[in-house]
Amino acid sequence: MIDFFRKLNPISLLILVAIAFFLRIGIMLQLPEEINFTFLENYGGALISISSSSSLFSPGANVFFAMVVCLCQAVIFNRMINNYNLLGKPSFLPALMYVTVSSMLMPFMVLSPALLCNFLMLWLISKFFNIYRSEEARSVMFDSGMIIGIGTLIYFPFIAMVPLLWVALIIFRPFDWREWVAGIVGVATIYFFLAVAYFLSGSFDQFANLKVPLAAAFPRFLNIKLYDYIVLSPVVVILSLGVITLQQRLSRSSVHVRKAYLVLFVLAIFSILSFYIKTEYHVYHFLLAVAPVSVFMAHYFMNASKRWFYEGLYILLLGFIIYFQFI
Repeated sequence: MIDFFRKLNPISLLILVAIAFFLRIGIMLQLPEEINFTFLENYGGALISISSSSSLFSPGANVFFAMVVCLCQAVIFNRMINNYNLLGKPSFLPALMYVTVSSMLMPFMVLSPALLCNFLMLWLISKFFNIYRSEEARSVMFDSGMIIGIGTLIYFPFIAMVPLLWVALIIFRPFDWREWVAGIVGVATIYFFLAVAYFLSGSFDQFANLKVPLAAAFPRFLNIKLYDYIVLSPVVVILSLGVITLQQRLSRSSVHVRKAYLVLFVLAIFSILSFYIKTEYHVYHFLLAVAPVSVFMAHYFMNASKRWFYEGLYILLLGFIIYFQFI
């Protein structure tokens, strides 16, 4: 299977859809009676409300649309990785890894704010990669700041991407204070428009009294069941092998590719650690780390040489995902 996705074959799209459906067979056969969801934070939802009781988003429809969203993101992600040549040659491995990682845990398979924010995350990553090739990065940073601002309206922990703007500038660009300020101005612009919307709706006092949903303290424990950790074990092995492979081959890559991997690594760290920003913790938060994790996994499978091992490792990962959906 991995060998087939190492090539850019259009038939891979059909197989990708089949794999996405297969990885969700457990939740489809055991649909919960109700799936609650919110697409906007309270301060954004005050202007736009989406009813969770809509028949369009019944549990079955919720899972189906989540799969469609995941597949769309996987195709966008695959094209982006191929355009920037991060794996050395075009393939469908990034899309395969994206769909697989996005199906590891049950909370990943339903519509959630973090899943929607991944569209913005992919857009943000593309902006970061463009910084290196731009003569001036002020416009790119301003756009990136606006993307982050929009993301915080959907899911507030997306605000953790703001420091990443400066990390990307440190990695890709010489220091220019105007570029550093441009990102913050972009974020502020979104909230300026939000304030205007509240003012026009006659509820500006409500906007002025909004409370930032920051966590009061670092959580003492994570509400993840034991089987979730077991499902993650093959991913840890693949990621470890991916890092080792990357270290061996990165010296032969271009400067842009090396810096791109560094940005993705920092992005993964920021995405994972930002779960503590809100007091209310959800496992679906870790969907924000799917893109960078998928790149490192795809890099391993692209360069692995022992077919029986890497094919078996991927099948083991699929088996873990399916098995633990039924226990």
